[in-house]
Amino acid sequence: MKRLTFLLIIACCIWLFHSCNNPSRQASITNEKVVIAYVTSWSKILPDPSLVTHINYAFGHVTDSFDGVRINNEERFKQIIALKEKAPHLKVLLSIGGWGSGRFSEMAADEQNRLSFAKDCKRVVQEFGLDGIDIDWEYPTCSAANISSSPDDTDNFTLLMRDIRQAIGKDKLLTMASVASAKFVNFRSILNNIDFVNIMSYDMDNAPYHHSTLYRASISGQLTCDDAVKAHIDSGVPAERLVLGMPFYGRGGKILSNRDYRKIDLNGEYTEQWNDTAKVPYLVNNEGTLVLGYDNVRSLTIKCEYILEKGLLGGMYWEYAGDNDNADLARTVYETIMKSSK
Repeated sequence: MKRLTFLLIIACCIWLFHSCNNPSRQASITNEKVVIAYVTSWSKILPDPSLVTHINYAFGHVTDSFDGVRINNEERFKQIIALKEKAPHLKVLLSIGGWGSGRFSEMAADEQNRLSFAKDCKRVVQEFGLDGIDIDWEYPTCSAANISSSPDDTDNFTLLMRDIRQAIGKDKLLTMASVASAKFVNFRSILNNIDFVNIMSYDMDNAPYHHSTLYRASISGQLTCDDAVKAHIDSGVPAERLVLGMPFYGRGGKILSNRDYRKIDLNGEYTEQWNDTAKVPYLVNNEGTLVLGYDNVRSLTIKCEYILEKGLLGGMYWEYAGDNDNADLARTVYETIMKSSK
Protein backbone atom coordinates (compact mmCIF):
# COMPACT_ATOMS: atom_id res chain seq x y z
CA MET A 1 0.00 0.00 0.00
CA LYS A 2 2.83 2.38 0.93
CA ARG A 3 4.61 1.50 -2.31
CA LEU A 4 1.45 2.30 -4.33
CA THR A 5 1.05 5.62 -2.53
CA PHE A 6 4.69 6.43 -3.20
CA LEU A 7 4.29 5.64 -6.93
CA LEU A 8 1.17 7.81 -7.13
CA ILE A 9 3.02 10.72 -5.52
CA ILE A 10 5.90 10.34 -7.99
CA ALA A 11 3.47 10.20 -10.94
CA CYS A 12 1.71 13.37 -9.75
CA CYS A 13 5.03 15.19 -9.36
CA ILE A 14 6.05 14.24 -12.91
CA TRP A 15 2.70 15.41 -14.26
CA LEU A 16 2.97 18.73 -12.40
CA PHE A 17 6.51 19.25 -13.66
CA HIS A 18 5.52 18.76 -17.29
CA SER A 19 2.36 20.85 -16.91
CA CYS A 20 4.25 23.79 -15.44
CA ASN A 21 7.09 23.61 -17.95
CA ASN A 22 5.20 22.74 -21.12
CA PRO A 23 4.10 25.87 -23.00
CA SER A 24 1.43 23.86 -24.85
CA ARG A 25 -0.66 23.96 -21.70
CA GLN A 26 -3.40 25.99 -23.48
CA ALA A 27 -3.89 28.28 -20.47
CA SER A 28 -5.20 31.10 -22.64
CA ILE A 29 -8.03 29.27 -24.36
CA THR A 30 -10.99 27.24 -23.21
CA ASN A 31 -13.04 24.46 -24.72
CA GLU A 32 -15.35 27.06 -26.24
CA LYS A 33 -15.31 27.69 -29.97
CA VAL A 34 -13.58 30.73 -31.42
CA VAL A 35 -14.69 33.20 -34.08
CA ILE A 36 -11.75 35.27 -35.33
CA ALA A 37 -11.99 38.36 -37.53
CA TYR A 38 -9.03 39.92 -39.24
CA VAL A 39 -9.43 43.70 -39.01
CA THR A 40 -7.16 45.80 -41.20
CA SER A 41 -5.25 48.99 -40.49
CA TRP A 42 -6.57 50.60 -43.69
CA SER A 43 -10.29 50.00 -43.19
CA LYS A 44 -12.55 52.42 -41.30
CA ILE A 45 -15.27 50.13 -39.98
CA LEU A 46 -15.25 49.22 -36.30
CA PRO A 47 -16.22 45.57 -35.81
CA ASP A 48 -19.14 44.58 -33.62
CA PRO A 49 -17.44 42.79 -30.69
CA SER A 50 -20.60 40.81 -29.98
CA LEU A 51 -20.01 38.91 -33.25
CA VAL A 52 -16.43 37.76 -32.58
CA THR A 53 -14.35 36.20 -29.84
CA HIS A 54 -10.98 37.31 -31.23
CA ILE A 55 -9.70 40.10 -33.46
CA ASN A 56 -6.41 39.80 -35.33
CA TYR A 57 -5.22 43.31 -36.18
CA ALA A 58 -3.50 43.43 -39.57
CA PHE A 59 -0.71 44.22 -39.62
CA GLY A 60 2.51 44.58 -37.76
CA HIS A 61 5.80 43.99 -39.57
CA VAL A 62 9.41 43.08 -38.90
CA THR A 63 11.38 46.32 -38.66
CA ASP A 64 13.98 47.30 -41.26
CA SER A 65 16.65 46.53 -38.68
CA PHE A 66 15.34 42.93 -38.44
CA ASP A 67 15.04 43.05 -34.65
CA GLY A 68 11.68 44.56 -33.73
CA VAL A 69 8.00 45.15 -34.50
CA ARG A 70 6.49 48.01 -36.48
CA ILE A 71 2.70 48.54 -36.31
CA ASN A 72 0.63 50.04 -39.12
CA ASN A 73 -1.72 52.87 -38.09
CA GLU A 74 -1.32 52.77 -34.32
CA GLU A 75 -4.30 55.06 -33.77
CA ARG A 76 -6.65 52.57 -35.40
CA PHE A 77 -4.93 49.79 -33.50
CA LYS A 78 -5.78 51.57 -30.24
CA GLN A 79 -9.40 52.00 -31.39
CA ILE A 80 -9.69 48.26 -31.90
CA ILE A 81 -8.09 47.48 -28.54
CA ALA A 82 -10.50 49.94 -26.86
CA LEU A 83 -13.39 47.65 -27.84
CA LYS A 84 -12.27 45.39 -24.99
CA GLU A 85 -13.47 47.99 -22.48
CA LYS A 86 -17.11 47.30 -23.38
CA ALA A 87 -16.58 43.67 -24.37
CA PRO A 88 -14.49 41.95 -21.68
CA HIS A 89 -14.74 38.61 -23.51
CA LEU A 90 -12.91 40.00 -26.55
CA LYS A 91 -9.31 39.02 -27.22
CA VAL A 92 -7.17 41.21 -29.49
CA LEU A 93 -3.96 40.02 -31.11
CA LEU A 94 -1.45 41.78 -33.34
CA SER A 95 -0.97 39.88 -36.58
CA ILE A 96 2.59 40.34 -37.81
CA GLY A 97 3.23 39.76 -41.50
CA GLY A 98 0.84 39.39 -44.41
CA TRP A 99 1.41 38.90 -48.13
CA GLY A 100 4.52 40.77 -49.21
CA SER A 101 5.68 41.49 -45.64
CA GLY A 102 9.33 40.50 -45.54
CA ARG A 103 12.46 40.51 -43.36
CA PHE A 104 11.26 37.40 -41.51
CA SER A 105 13.97 35.25 -43.06
CA GLU A 106 16.84 37.53 -42.02
CA MET A 107 15.38 38.09 -38.57
CA ALA A 108 14.74 34.43 -37.79
CA ALA A 109 18.14 33.30 -39.08
CA ASP A 110 20.11 35.45 -36.63
CA GLU A 111 19.82 34.42 -32.98
CA GLN A 112 20.32 37.92 -31.61
CA ASN A 113 17.82 39.48 -34.02
CA ARG A 114 15.33 36.69 -33.32
CA LEU A 115 15.58 37.13 -29.56
CA SER A 116 15.29 40.91 -29.91
CA PHE A 117 12.22 40.51 -32.10
CA ALA A 118 10.64 38.13 -29.56
CA LYS A 119 11.42 40.61 -26.79
CA ASP A 120 9.74 43.35 -28.80
CA CYS A 121 6.67 41.14 -29.23
CA LYS A 122 6.53 41.03 -25.43
CA ARG A 123 6.84 44.83 -25.29
CA VAL A 124 3.97 45.26 -27.74
CA VAL A 125 1.76 42.84 -25.81
CA GLN A 126 2.42 44.65 -22.54
CA GLU A 127 2.33 48.21 -23.88
CA PHE A 128 -0.99 47.81 -25.69
CA GLY A 129 -2.62 45.30 -23.34
CA LEU A 130 -2.89 42.60 -25.99
CA ASP A 131 -3.98 39.01 -25.57
CA GLY A 132 -1.28 37.66 -27.85
CA ILE A 133 0.58 37.58 -31.16
CA ASP A 134 -0.41 36.07 -34.50
CA ILE A 135 2.44 35.31 -36.92
CA ASP A 136 1.59 35.55 -40.62
CA TRP A 137 4.87 34.80 -42.40
CA GLU A 138 3.93 34.12 -46.03
CA TYR A 139 5.86 31.84 -46.33
CA PRO A 140 9.03 30.27 -44.86
CA THR A 141 11.38 29.05 -47.66
CA CYS A 142 9.18 30.76 -50.28
CA SER A 143 9.76 34.04 -52.15
CA ALA A 144 6.48 34.05 -54.10
CA ALA A 145 5.46 37.28 -52.35
CA ASN A 146 8.72 38.97 -53.41
CA ILE A 147 10.28 38.59 -49.98
CA SER A 148 13.60 37.04 -49.06
CA SER A 149 13.73 33.37 -48.17
CA SER A 150 16.17 30.62 -47.25
CA PRO A 151 16.12 26.80 -47.18
CA ASP A 152 16.66 27.17 -43.42
CA ASP A 153 13.44 29.16 -42.90
CA THR A 154 11.35 26.20 -41.74
CA ASP A 155 13.80 25.31 -38.97
CA ASN A 156 14.20 28.96 -38.06
CA PHE A 157 10.42 29.37 -37.91
CA THR A 158 10.38 26.68 -35.23
CA LEU A 159 13.02 28.59 -33.27
CA LEU A 160 11.09 31.84 -33.73
CA MET A 161 7.88 30.44 -32.29
CA ARG A 162 9.83 28.98 -29.38
CA ASP A 163 11.47 32.32 -28.64
CA ILE A 164 8.23 34.30 -28.89
CA ARG A 165 6.50 31.85 -26.57
CA GLN A 166 9.28 32.14 -24.02
CA ALA A 167 9.16 35.93 -24.28
CA ILE A 168 5.40 36.51 -23.99
CA GLY A 169 4.76 33.67 -21.53
CA LYS A 170 2.36 30.77 -21.55
CA ASP A 171 -0.67 32.85 -20.52
CA LYS A 172 -0.74 34.83 -23.78
CA LEU A 173 -1.92 33.50 -27.12
CA LEU A 174 0.55 32.65 -29.86
CA THR A 175 -1.16 31.72 -33.11
CA MET A 176 -0.25 31.59 -36.80
CA ALA A 177 -1.78 31.84 -40.24
CA SER A 178 -1.07 28.82 -42.43
CA VAL A 179 -1.27 28.29 -46.18
CA ALA A 180 -4.05 25.86 -47.18
CA SER A 181 -1.59 23.17 -48.30
CA ALA A 182 0.06 23.08 -44.84
CA LYS A 183 3.46 23.46 -46.51
CA PHE A 184 6.50 25.44 -45.33
CA VAL A 185 6.11 24.74 -41.58
CA ASN A 186 7.05 21.76 -39.42
CA PHE A 187 3.91 21.71 -37.30
CA ARG A 188 4.98 18.86 -35.07
CA SER A 189 7.98 20.92 -33.96
CA ILE A 190 5.95 23.99 -33.00
CA LEU A 191 2.83 22.49 -31.42
CA ASN A 192 4.22 22.85 -27.90
CA ASN A 193 4.60 26.58 -28.44
CA ILE A 194 1.44 27.64 -30.27
CA ASP A 195 -2.21 27.70 -29.26
CA PHE A 196 -3.93 27.19 -32.61
CA VAL A 197 -3.55 27.44 -36.39
CA ASN A 198 -5.64 29.69 -38.66
CA ILE A 199 -5.92 28.00 -42.06
CA MET A 200 -6.05 30.42 -44.98
CA SER A 201 -8.49 28.21 -46.87
CA TYR A 202 -9.11 30.78 -49.58
CA ASP A 203 -7.14 32.18 -52.55
CA MET A 204 -6.68 28.57 -53.63
CA ASP A 205 -7.13 29.49 -57.29
CA ASN A 206 -8.50 32.16 -59.64
CA ALA A 207 -11.52 32.30 -61.91
CA PRO A 208 -12.62 30.31 -63.88
CA TYR A 209 -12.14 28.20 -60.73
CA HIS A 210 -13.61 28.95 -57.33
CA HIS A 211 -10.97 29.87 -54.76
CA SER A 212 -12.66 28.45 -51.64
CA THR A 213 -14.99 25.52 -52.28
CA LEU A 214 -15.77 23.33 -49.30
CA TYR A 215 -15.67 20.07 -51.26
CA ARG A 216 -14.18 18.95 -54.56
CA ALA A 217 -16.23 19.72 -57.68
CA SER A 218 -15.64 20.73 -61.28
CA ILE A 219 -15.37 24.40 -60.27
CA SER A 220 -12.87 23.76 -57.46
CA GLY A 221 -9.42 25.25 -57.52
CA GLN A 222 -6.22 23.43 -56.68
CA LEU A 223 -7.40 22.69 -53.14
CA THR A 224 -10.66 22.72 -51.20
CA CYS A 225 -11.36 23.69 -47.60
CA ASP A 226 -11.79 20.01 -46.77
CA ASP A 227 -8.42 19.27 -48.43
CA ALA A 228 -6.82 22.02 -46.34
CA VAL A 229 -8.15 20.65 -43.07
CA LYS A 230 -7.02 17.12 -43.92
CA ALA A 231 -3.55 18.40 -44.93
CA HIS A 232 -3.09 20.07 -41.56
CA ILE A 233 -4.31 17.05 -39.62
CA ASP A 234 -1.94 14.86 -41.66
CA SER A 235 0.84 17.32 -40.75
CA GLY A 236 0.23 16.69 -37.08
CA VAL A 237 -2.17 19.44 -35.98
CA PRO A 238 -5.11 18.09 -33.94
CA ALA A 239 -8.52 19.06 -35.32
CA GLU A 240 -9.41 20.85 -32.08
CA ARG A 241 -6.53 23.28 -32.66
CA LEU A 242 -7.51 24.18 -36.23
CA VAL A 243 -9.46 27.28 -37.26
CA LEU A 244 -11.02 27.27 -40.73
CA GLY A 245 -10.55 30.44 -42.76
CA MET A 246 -13.38 31.89 -44.86
CA PRO A 247 -13.35 34.80 -47.32
CA PHE A 248 -15.57 37.86 -47.04
CA TYR A 249 -14.69 38.72 -50.63
CA GLY A 250 -14.98 37.30 -54.10
CA ARG A 251 -11.95 36.26 -56.12
CA GLY A 252 -12.05 36.74 -59.84
CA GLY A 253 -9.64 36.44 -62.72
CA LYS A 254 -9.11 37.98 -66.15
CA ILE A 255 -12.77 38.95 -66.64
CA LEU A 256 -13.76 40.27 -63.21
CA SER A 257 -11.49 41.62 -60.48
CA ASN A 258 -11.54 40.69 -56.81
CA ARG A 259 -14.11 42.52 -54.71
CA ASP A 260 -15.51 42.61 -51.18
CA TYR A 261 -18.77 40.82 -50.56
CA ARG A 262 -20.47 44.19 -50.00
CA LYS A 263 -19.55 45.17 -53.57
CA ILE A 264 -20.74 42.06 -55.37
CA ASP A 265 -23.57 43.10 -57.69
CA LEU A 266 -26.14 40.31 -58.01
CA ASN A 267 -28.35 42.39 -60.29
CA GLY A 268 -25.71 43.26 -62.87
CA GLU A 269 -24.57 41.62 -66.08
CA TYR A 270 -23.43 38.42 -64.34
CA THR A 271 -25.66 35.63 -63.01
CA GLU A 272 -25.38 33.94 -59.65
CA GLN A 273 -25.09 30.15 -59.61
CA TRP A 274 -24.88 27.56 -56.83
CA ASN A 275 -22.83 24.36 -56.93
CA ASP A 276 -24.40 21.84 -54.58
CA THR A 277 -21.32 19.60 -54.56
CA ALA A 278 -18.82 22.35 -53.79
CA LYS A 279 -21.37 24.11 -51.51
CA VAL A 280 -20.56 27.62 -52.75
CA PRO A 281 -22.07 30.36 -54.94
CA TYR A 282 -20.38 32.07 -57.88
CA LEU A 283 -21.05 34.45 -60.75
CA VAL A 284 -21.03 33.42 -64.41
CA ASN A 285 -21.03 35.43 -67.65
CA ASN A 286 -23.27 34.89 -70.68
CA GLU A 287 -21.12 31.94 -71.77
CA GLY A 288 -21.59 30.23 -68.40
CA THR A 289 -17.97 30.80 -67.37
CA LEU A 290 -17.22 31.31 -63.69
CA VAL A 291 -15.96 34.88 -63.29
CA LEU A 292 -16.14 35.34 -59.51
CA GLY A 293 -16.09 32.81 -56.67
CA TYR A 294 -17.24 33.89 -53.21
CA ASP A 295 -19.13 32.92 -50.07
CA ASN A 296 -22.57 34.04 -48.92
CA VAL A 297 -24.83 33.36 -45.94
CA ARG A 298 -25.81 29.95 -47.30
CA SER A 299 -22.28 28.70 -47.98
CA LEU A 300 -20.86 30.10 -44.74
CA THR A 301 -23.58 28.36 -42.75
CA ILE A 302 -22.56 25.08 -44.35
CA LYS A 303 -18.86 25.73 -43.72
CA CYS A 304 -19.57 26.52 -40.08
CA GLU A 305 -21.62 23.35 -39.72
CA TYR A 306 -18.59 21.55 -41.15
CA ILE A 307 -16.43 23.14 -38.44
CA LEU A 308 -18.75 21.74 -35.78
CA GLU A 309 -19.03 18.34 -37.45
CA LYS A 310 -15.25 17.93 -37.76
CA GLY A 311 -14.55 19.12 -34.23
CA LEU A 312 -12.46 22.11 -35.30
CA LEU A 313 -11.75 24.90 -32.82
CA GLY A 314 -13.64 27.52 -34.80
CA GLY A 315 -13.74 29.84 -37.78
CA MET A 316 -11.72 32.80 -39.02
CA TYR A 317 -12.37 35.24 -41.84
CA TRP A 318 -10.59 37.84 -43.94
CA GLU A 319 -11.75 40.46 -43.38
CA TYR A 320 -14.43 42.14 -41.31
CA ALA A 321 -14.86 45.23 -43.50
CA GLY A 322 -15.71 43.08 -46.52
CA ASP A 323 -19.15 42.29 -45.07
CA ASN A 324 -22.27 44.30 -45.88
CA ASP A 325 -23.68 47.01 -43.62
CA ASN A 326 -25.98 44.52 -41.87
CA ALA A 327 -23.01 42.28 -40.99
CA ASP A 328 -24.87 39.33 -42.50
CA LEU A 329 -21.75 37.22 -42.98
CA ALA A 330 -20.21 37.96 -39.57
CA ARG A 331 -23.52 37.26 -37.86
CA THR A 332 -23.91 33.98 -39.72
CA VAL A 333 -20.44 32.77 -38.76
CA TYR A 334 -20.83 33.73 -35.11
CA GLU A 335 -24.34 32.41 -34.56
CA THR A 336 -23.70 29.12 -36.36
CA ILE A 337 -20.41 28.31 -34.63
CA MET A 338 -21.24 29.59 -31.17
CA LYS A 339 -24.53 27.74 -30.91
CA SER A 340 -22.47 24.73 -29.86
CA SER A 341 -21.15 26.68 -26.86
CA LYS A 342 -24.61 27.60 -25.56
